[in-house]
Amino acid sequence: MQLVCQRVGNCSSCLKRQLNVFLGLIKWQRRLVPACVRTIYSETGKWEKNYGLETRKRVESWWLPRIKDQFCKISETDKSRPKFYVLSMFPYPSGKLHMGHVRVYTISDAVARFQKMRGMQVINPMGWDAFGLPAENAAVEHGLHPASWTESNIQHMRKQFDALGLSFTWEREITTCLPEYYKWTQYLFLKLFEAGIVYQKEALVNWDPVDQTVLANEQVDDNGCSWRSGAKVEQKYLKQWFIKTTAYAKAMFDALSDLPEWYGIKEMQANWIGDCVGCFLDFLLKVNGKLTEEKLAAYTYTPEAIYGASHLYILPTHRLLHGNSSLKEVFQREFIPGKDSLTSVTAVNLLTNQEIPVVISAINNFEHYLDTKIGIPSTSAEDAAVAKNLGISFTEVTETLPNGLEKIINSGEITGMTRQEALKAITQQAKNKGLGGYLTSDKLRDWLISRQRYWGTPIPIIHCQTCGTVPVPYEDLPVVLPSVTTFTGKGASPLETAQEWVNCSCPRCKAAARREIDTMDTFVDSAWYYLRYTDPHNAERPFNKDLADYWMPVDLYIGGKEHAVMHLFYARFFSHFCHDLKMTKHKEPFHKLLVQGLIKNQTFRLATTGQCLKREEVDLTGTEPVYVKTGEKLQVAWEKMSKSKHNGIDPEELVKEYGIDTLRLYILFAAPPEQDILWDTKTDAMPGVQRWQTRLWTLVTKLVEARTSGTVPNPELLNKKEKDEARRIWEQKNLVISEVTEYFTKDHLFNAAISRLMSLTNVLHQASRPLILHSAEFEDALATLCIMVAPMAPHIASEMWKGLAHMQNKLCSHHHWDVDVLRQSWPKVDPEYLQPSDVVEMSVLINNKACGKVPVPQQAARNFEEVHELVLQSELGVKHLQGRTIKKAFLSPRTALINFLVQE
Repeated sequence: MQLVCQRVGNCSSCLKRQLNVFLGLIKWQRRLVPACVRTIYSETGKWEKNYGLETRKRVESWWLPRIKDQFCKISETDKSRPKFYVLSMFPYPSGKLHMGHVRVYTISDAVARFQKMRGMQVINPMGWDAFGLPAENAAVEHGLHPASWTESNIQHMRKQFDALGLSFTWEREITTCLPEYYKWTQYLFLKLFEAGIVYQKEALVNWDPVDQTVLANEQVDDNGCSWRSGAKVEQKYLKQWFIKTTAYAKAMFDALSDLPEWYGIKEMQANWIGDCVGCFLDFLLKVNGKLTEEKLAAYTYTPEAIYGASHLYILPTHRLLHGNSSLKEVFQREFIPGKDSLTSVTAVNLLTNQEIPVVISAINNFEHYLDTKIGIPSTSAEDAAVAKNLGISFTEVTETLPNGLEKIINSGEITGMTRQEALKAITQQAKNKGLGGYLTSDKLRDWLISRQRYWGTPIPIIHCQTCGTVPVPYEDLPVVLPSVTTFTGKGASPLETAQEWVNCSCPRCKAAARREIDTMDTFVDSAWYYLRYTDPHNAERPFNKDLADYWMPVDLYIGGKEHAVMHLFYARFFSHFCHDLKMTKHKEPFHKLLVQGLIKNQTFRLATTGQCLKREEVDLTGTEPVYVKTGEKLQVAWEKMSKSKHNGIDPEELVKEYGIDTLRLYILFAAPPEQDILWDTKTDAMPGVQRWQTRLWTLVTKLVEARTSGTVPNPELLNKKEKDEARRIWEQKNLVISEVTEYFTKDHLFNAAISRLMSLTNVLHQASRPLILHSAEFEDALATLCIMVAPMAPHIASEMWKGLAHMQNKLCSHHHWDVDVLRQSWPKVDPEYLQPSDVVEMSVLINNKACGKVPVPQQAARNFEEVHELVLQSELGVKHLQGRTIKKAFLSPRTALINFLVQE
């Protein structure tokens, strides 16, 4: 655990890591470069003409350790400056980066570098979602302690991140399995507990009857058997901890409308929450006239009519019939399958004090996930039918006035109110008394956070026979995981074996007590990590409010679509809760959301067994892939890359083969971020971005050679045609600046941005030699192109800039030639380009067919008669319209177009 704590702020480890990466790249380069080693300008001061394999390796090995930017040191936070918080979902430390990681982190890196060049104060933090089941499985299978396994994986993945040249703000690194982090996860749990948002109740778990242990869903195979023992998994009731997320359902549903477009994700969030029209209300159960300890929350679609409740309706599958309830015998005895069963158990409404019977439903399912409903005959014909059939009396509580308005009657203090007024009054009363009342849907369930695991955040609760459930005092946090050495995967939670840890004294009465041995769902750890990044080393509180208010909300949150529902919902819930505690100013944690698609590759399966084959086992020479051994035809599909499917690609191997910049450009160019990349069908993108880098390099070579030819550049030597060409380059440069900036800030269409930069590259390649030598526009456009390439391909851009910066006889003085390209300001469109031109190029159509363009003065461009006359007098008009009968003409000033309809 100690090693996991070491941070990038530790100079020796930082230097050691950088040195290892650097030496690794040097060794790699030495293996590939022949005896005649090429050099680069940064090393020798001499520009290398060609950008081949050797040059690329030397460029990346030189610049990789030099561009590892510390984006914003914690001590440097300047709240007077505009900020940009880009956050990519932090990874589980599995030990190896995959292509999905490379995609999401390349996107966040490019955005972070771009925003910094725009003058923003940027953080692009990184950390580790480090608790979870795989570490515990590794402990069972390999005898490795979860902490050691996790620590080793983090170290390895850090090296992989470094080798990709990613610009994370490592100074803000967090690791969720460290006590310095989970202390504050426990702190927030206690805040939820104080607010009445955390509770315990029985819930079903997957139970392995052979190993006598609880299984996670992913440990149950497709046949419903245990992954280890092979036993048929049973469903068993255990007391579990829940967070009452339904209390925030309506607020979170309504807040979606204030968020920008999330490309379908808002709809997914809204669908997950559902229509918040009803609420839960609390009841206490009685049997034989005596109150029991059973408390039940029941849902109603019409809280305003609660005084008309006739019965409480539960399903035959309800926990009260199958769990460990004291009422289980009564309910089972009085239940008649297939019939609505009126029981001797009654329910006392804690809000109205009404007592109504409990009925076990004849049907096995209510709407969505409900298992308990309040029967109100006044507002439900179905409930009225059940009550009449069972002889249960009820009171009408609504009446419709002649004007159509519905009012509440026979309902105590809310009598006489409209239904809407009564709804507000009842729900507010229930909330004030802690008896429910939060508007929610019939499909949203509370969040079950209990895990019968070792490797998770301990739940800070102590169970005392005298005092009951007691929260751990804040001053005793963190409750640190004990050292457990034996992991068998069998029996109770490994925490149960740590008796010295489990047995403790009650904080209230000091009597002997026991700690809670469940740990928290890892989704809890990741539900607030974005807030900790704003103040990651705070030892006094989870984060400083001023810092959180400055950095939040996250300006751009990037991650996979598989997390677009649950993780996003839980993160939004915690943010709303912290806002209510006045810990933060902002309710919503994320402003813009970018959900990137998968990187898929082909899988080859045997039709007979479904087994996935390795590539070397597949014969691809024929029209259809076949199994090498048997010639059997194979099932081919595009699927997410996976080691088990033998369709994964190792990012390290790709970096060795193509280089960092090429891989980055490929990832950004192959498809828009939200679309999947189909690896094999996009092989054209890889050579495409390789060729583009070569063409960029060639442009710099051309300019460097022209300026070192001995001829002093002089724009006055350009003729009119060349000056017109220079003007077109200037216009193209400004257009591309405008478009690429918009792609980066609005749509995040990096593929389109690269395409536009390629088009500018092509324009510059067409420039004549005099233009290259004498034109400030060419020099400026090439420098601007280099700057715009830098966020996406920082290594080649850095070397090209170095070559341009030390070039002789420069014509452009507005660039900061003395600093590296990544410290340049992002280019802006020249003001002159934004001003309306004195002349408008009017498109001329004849019978809807384009014939060319005619220059028209700006002041005349909106006047039909003037445009009509100018076109007729022009060379184009004389050639195409003279002597012809014009039936009609139409002018479109907005599109600068005039259409002549003439007689054929």
